Amino acid sequence: MKSKATSFDIAHMAGVSQSTVSRALSDSPLVNQETREKVKRIAKELNYKVDKNASNLRKQHSQTLALLFFEDPTSDDSLINPFFISMLGSITKATAAAGYDLLVSFQNLKDDWHAVYEDSNKADGLILLGYGSYTDYEYKLSQLEEQGTRFLRWGAPDEKHPGVSIGCDNYLGGVEITKHMLSLGHKTFGFIGYADETAPEFKARFDGFMSVLLENALPSSNVVQKNAISTEAAGYEAALKILNDNRPDAIVCASDLIAMGAIRAVRSLGLKVPADIAVVGYDNIQISEFASTPLTTVHQNTQLAGELLVTNLLKMINNEPVTDYLMPPELIIRQSCGVNSSK
Repeated sequence: MKSKATSFDIAHMAGVSQSTVSRALSDSPLVNQETREKVKRIAKELNYKVDKNASNLRKQHSQTLALLFFEDPTSDDSLINPFFISMLGSITKATAAAGYDLLVSFQNLKDDWHAVYEDSNKADGLILLGYGSYTDYEYKLSQLEEQGTRFLRWGAPDEKHPGVSIGCDNYLGGVEITKHMLSLGHKTFGFIGYADETAPEFKARFDGFMSVLLENALPSSNVVQKNAISTEAAGYEAALKILNDNRPDAIVCASDLIAMGAIRAVRSLGLKVPADIAVVGYDNIQISEFASTPLTTVHQNTQLAGELLVTNLLKMINNEPVTDYLMPPELIIRQSCGVNSSK
């Protein structure tokens, strides 16, 4: 006797995941029309019938969202950038206000996190923080999108990246902080932070920085750029290389952690911030305000970010349209750039 066809048989023939088959057969807008039609055609050929009871069970929501932190190089054992920790409270509060529980999980980029959460009904949707280089997990995001998992990334929106992103306008942040530095009379700069496609947020900050210099007819020879990940140690090493080659008027850093390392490097050479050289950062993490020389930086509103991530993920879960969104940055002026004021 011929065995009854299953959704896994359809998935194999259609070249998609079993969860995609389930969504296609229920006309979910998360699966494109071409795939829905293909799945339905194969199901008809196999005389497949949906088990109504099982289908209803699968449609039950867990009333839980999952927040996935990805490992990030840090000076301690947490492996979580303090910027993302500051966003956690807002995400937790917004999740609770919506009547959901929050599952917080630390993930290694090598783990199969992309194949676990929704299929096991652990969570109705995922929020991804601290993703690092997109190229490290591009395949997994594509798999999430293919299987219809609801997920949002914190980061730089890019048409080449799967899924929806909520982030800050890093290009504009780079523009604003550079205009401020030029207004103080600084003309030669060091820039610390990766400025290529592996670090899209850092690159956007660098591109904004360079656009202002170009508009003001300052030559590229006025800038020395050094790569660095977002740690104090990396900032320290990169700043030493810049200062040993020459002494620019200011060092613009792609993150506050990098800037903290740069300040330490300046002082290790017997120089003063900002009297001898200005240093600015990006992120406005809590320590930036209380450093021995309070840091001029760019603020990303982590409270609003958390609310937007939760609100838009819930829209996705309810099959409502969601698009990429960039929050406006805010320049925070403190002593490290040479101005004795703060916000």
